[in-house]
Amino acid sequence: MRLLVIGCSGSFAGPDSAASCYLVEADGADGATWRILLDMGSGALGPLQKYATAEDLHGVFFSHLHPDHCLDLCGLYVLRKYHPGGALPRIPVFGPEGVAARMAGSYGLPESPGMNHEFDFREYAGPVELGPFRVEAYAVAHPVPAYGLRVTAHGRTLAYTGDTGVCDGLNELARGADLLLAEASFRHGDDNPSDLHLTGREAGEVGVRSGVPRLVLTHVPPWYRVADMIADAAGVYDGDLEAAVPGAMYEI
Repeated sequence: MRLLVIGCSGSFAGPDSAASCYLVEADGADGATWRILLDMGSGALGPLQKYATAEDLHGVFFSHLHPDHCLDLCGLYVLRKYHPGGALPRIPVFGPEGVAARMAGSYGLPESPGMNHEFDFREYAGPVELGPFRVEAYAVAHPVPAYGLRVTAHGRTLAYTGDTGVCDGLNELARGADLLLAEASFRHGDDNPSDLHLTGREAGEVGVRSGVPRLVLTHVPPWYRVADMIADAAGVYDGDLEAAVPGAMYEI
């Protein structure tokens, strides 16, 4: 399984990165490569086209429905609907309750048909099997319904926090994963609101509690220094630690 960082800027697209979007690849039983997206935030469709065509995608999984995690599905809708070779087949889009209506509204479409001719919208209701992937959604702490996503293929596991404050769901999500992709939007020591985001230190503590050997910090807002988040995490976590950057690839 491979993880490719498309966008990693926190809360909005930054000068050097789109907002949250991660391409995950794994080979199927027939040897063909399957590709899914974890989130598709603002600005992500542009750089995504460097690494995958619209025809390459097999599914999209949203952690939650804030614009910096879902809004560029609108561009993918246009690409698939008006593709010069003809409309592309529907692919599944998984998300929290109301995902179909939310995306239709984002493009100014009536709820019916909305984007339902282009995407097969499904709400989380248990583990999802898609090609070689098993995707499990864990409820986490955020102002809107939000999930961390645990992706397993060929016996290897990626855990992605999405956006969340500290909560029990994080420990279940990350336990025993091979790589933890964790948001770090707040600085340790600041007067941060609860149930919203993690600090670098808190992400590191999740990594320690869960026994993950590799931690990648992401979703750092452009107004903060990524190096500060790494330093905060390194104060508690002594495994393989780095920050996500656009175009980085990880073999899992």
